Amino acid sequence: MRFAKTLPPLLIAASLAACSNNGASDVGDKTSVLAGRVDAAPVNYTIETVVQGLDHPWSLAFLPGGGMLVTQRSGKLLHIAAGGKKETLHDFNDGEEYPAVHHGSGLQAGLFDVVLHPQFAENQKIYLAYAAKADGDKNTLILMQFSLLEGEDGRFILADGKLLFEGSPSRVQGNHYGGRMIFRPDGTLLLTTGEAFHFREEAQKLDNHFGKVIRLNDDGSVPDDNPFVDQEGALPEIWSYGHRNPQGIILAADGRVLLNEHGPQGGDEINDIKRGANYGWPTASYALDYSGGRISPFEAYPGTEQSLVHFTPSIAPSGFAQYSGEAFPDWQGDLFLSALALKHVRHVDMKADGSLGKQQELFGELDVRFRDVRSGPDGYLYLLTEEEGNKSRILRVKPKAG
Repeated sequence: MRFAKTLPPLLIAASLAACSNNGASDVGDKTSVLAGRVDAAPVNYTIETVVQGLDHPWSLAFLPGGGMLVTQRSGKLLHIAAGGKKETLHDFNDGEEYPAVHHGSGLQAGLFDVVLHPQFAENQKIYLAYAAKADGDKNTLILMQFSLLEGEDGRFILADGKLLFEGSPSRVQGNHYGGRMIFRPDGTLLLTTGEAFHFREEAQKLDNHFGKVIRLNDDGSVPDDNPFVDQEGALPEIWSYGHRNPQGIILAADGRVLLNEHGPQGGDEINDIKRGANYGWPTASYALDYSGGRISPFEAYPGTEQSLVHFTPSIAPSGFAQYSGEAFPDWQGDLFLSALALKHVRHVDMKADGSLGKQQELFGELDVRFRDVRSGPDGYLYLLTEEEGNKSRILRVKPKAG
């Protein structure tokens, strides 16, 4: 049964392996040697814990009145108050009121991104992307819209759930979903989708949602100016294709949409996303497969886009942010990628002309995997760690005093 529509990241060496064949979550290997233009980071910051005791947090969205919404891949949407108190808004494991989250040991599936509508202050709409259970043992990536209402007691309530998008086809595998979202200035929403690991050739085909960037109106309808609306055999939601597993997407200050995506043992990329463009996977790639062999003999191919930066071996990029605060003036406009494999956040210098320059590894002293990175409204950098045993944290990075 289909769900009802209305429901009560140049060649820089870094690390190995973005994501393993057994479905484990983007596992990396710490034995590779660093090379390339990766600089040692100056110690000019201090890190404080905002909240701890989280279970595989995946994404966060800052609320206008303070506090934040946080997704846990295991299925719970949390509200974290400005003072750090956390409460569960909804557990998507039950599947009674809304589609149940598909999650389990050894899977990358789960509850993914959360974003606010650009007019959230007026309409209280939020959007969630997650892997949901479908027919039988199948699952697929879906996009849900909700109202986030404040009750009389001051606590938030999740209501008015509507299914806006359902990835096609569904699959039994639990790998490579993408699941990141942003709103464009025109009010449309972009959603990244992965190629389900076992179906990489499908990323080059337009009759499915594997390995794509999807563009929708805020109500889930398809914009008339999408590139493949009138193309026979193509799905009208598709905005770009030839992606592997894009887990970071941002609207840069210069208006570009930038996306990072996982390669296997190499070939992670940062791409400039353009209407109707083909980003090559797996036809053209710098990637190394898990066997150590090349994915493709072509690093470039006619009709495909080149990445702005690629990383071989892999750094396993997950979250993505452009720093826009005033607390760290030297970082203004620069890019930050949470890199799972080497347990650091990769800082990429953004030059005045929009090109990308030197890189630094940050926060490796914590020796944890980083799932997401965000530029906060208070001018500080926020990090989501991925630690076992409900030990994950949200961290705030501030300038070091003195």
